[in-house]
Amino acid sequence: MSALPPIRHGGNLLAAARRHGRPVAEWLDLSTGINPDGYPVPPLPAEVWQRLPQDDDALADIAARAYGGAHALPVAGSQAAIRTLPRLLHPGRVGIAALGYSEYAPAFALAGHTVVPLDEADFARADLADDLDHLVVVNPNNPTARLLPAQTLRHWHRQVASRHGTLVVDEAFMDALAAPSLVADAAAPGLVVLRSLGKFYGLAGVRCGFVFAAPDLLAALGDQLGHWTVSGPARAVAQHALADTDWQHATRARLATAGQRLAMLLREHGLSPVSQPLFSWMPDARAPALHAALAQQGVWTRLFDAAGGCPASLRLGLPPDNEPCWRRLDRALADATSSLAPDMTKSIAALTAAVAALLTCPAHAAISVIDDAGNTVTLAQPARRIVSLAPHVTELLYAAGGGDRIVGTVSYSDYPRRRATCRAWATTRRWTSNELPR
Repeated sequence: MSALPPIRHGGNLLAAARRHGRPVAEWLDLSTGINPDGYPVPPLPAEVWQRLPQDDDALADIAARAYGGAHALPVAGSQAAIRTLPRLLHPGRVGIAALGYSEYAPAFALAGHTVVPLDEADFARADLADDLDHLVVVNPNNPTARLLPAQTLRHWHRQVASRHGTLVVDEAFMDALAAPSLVADAAAPGLVVLRSLGKFYGLAGVRCGFVFAAPDLLAALGDQLGHWTVSGPARAVAQHALADTDWQHATRARLATAGQRLAMLLREHGLSPVSQPLFSWMPDARAPALHAALAQQGVWTRLFDAAGGCPASLRLGLPPDNEPCWRRLDRALADATSSLAPDMTKSIAALTAAVAALLTCPAHAAISVIDDAGNTVTLAQPARRIVSLAPHVTELLYAAGGGDRIVGTVSYSDYPRRRATCRAWATTRRWTSNELPR
C-alpha cells in the first residue's frame, strides 16, 4: 500500500495568520463545518469545575435517549474513539474513503490493519464490502457531502458482520439533516456509530462525543480510555444541549436555510458546489488558486488535494449569522473569482456555446463529438430527452436553453429551482439501462 496521506484539519487559523501576516481577529474562518452560531452555553455551577468528573452521571442515558440508541459511551470527542477503536478490532482489510476525514486511515494502520483506500465511485457499489473485513463510512461524508441511505449501510453491515467484521459509521454531520440514522441499530454486533457535539451544536472545544455499539465493545472501549475522559464542564454542557429540543429544532431549520444561501451565493459567482447544511464542497482543478485568492481577502477555507477520483477541491463552512459577514464573503468571492475570470469565462462560454449548438442542430442531423477519452460519439439526431449526471451540466443545459429537455438529474442538482419537476437519482447508486427515461 502507498504511504498514507498526511493528517490535516480545518480550523488552523493561527497557521493562516502567520502565513499571510493577517491578525486572527481579521479573518473570516470558513475552514471547518462547525456551526458558527453554536449552542448558547449557560453559566455552570462552580462544582463542575472543582470536582472530578462523575462518569456515572446521567449523561450516557441522556445521550441514548437524545439519539435514539440503546447504549452510549461518552468520549472526549469522536477523535478519542477513532484512535482507540481500531485496537479492539481483529486486524484485517479496512475500507476507508481516500477523500474524507484523515484521522481514520493512520489510526487503523497503526493498529495493524491494512487500509484499502476507496474512491467516491466505490460507494455506489452494492458489493463494496465483499472483500473487506471492516468498513468506515462517514455519513454524510466530509468533505464530499455524499449521503448514503440507511438500507445500503445495513446491507454492508450484514456483509462484514457475517465475517466477524465491523462497520463504523461516523455521523458527525447527521444532526443537521432529517436523514435516517443508524444509532438505533448499533446494539447489534459489528456496528459502531459515532456522534459528536462539535458540528451541529458548534461545541468543538468541549471535546465531547458518543459511541453507540454493543455493550461488550463499549465496555472494552471504556476500559481502554480509562476514567475522566470527558471533563466535568463538558459533561454538564452536553446534558444541557442534548435536552434542549426547542433549540435543536430551530437550529436545524436555520442551518438548512443558511446552507442553501451559501450554495446560491457560490453559484452566483460561477462556482458549482455540492452542499449540506453546514458546508459546501467544490471539486475544481482551480481550487488551490481560489483558496489562495480568498486567503488574500482574509477568508480562510479548507483546501483538499486531488484524491478519491476527485480533482482538487475546496470546502467552505457557513459564515456567522449576521449580514456583515455574508456581505464580506460576497465581496471576497467577487474579488477572488475575478482573478480567475478569464479562464472561467472562456470555459463557461465555450461549454455553453457547444451545448447550444448541439441543441439547435437540425432535427434530423447527425451529431458527432469527441469525448474526454478521445472517443468519437455519434448521435443520429439531436438529443430530445436529456439525463444530466452532474450539477454543473444541469446549469449549462439551462443556460443554453435546453432546460425543457431535461427529464432526469442527480439528487445534487438543486439549481435552478425549475429542474425540481425532473426526476432525481441519488449519485450513490447504480443505474441500469431500464431505469433511464426513454
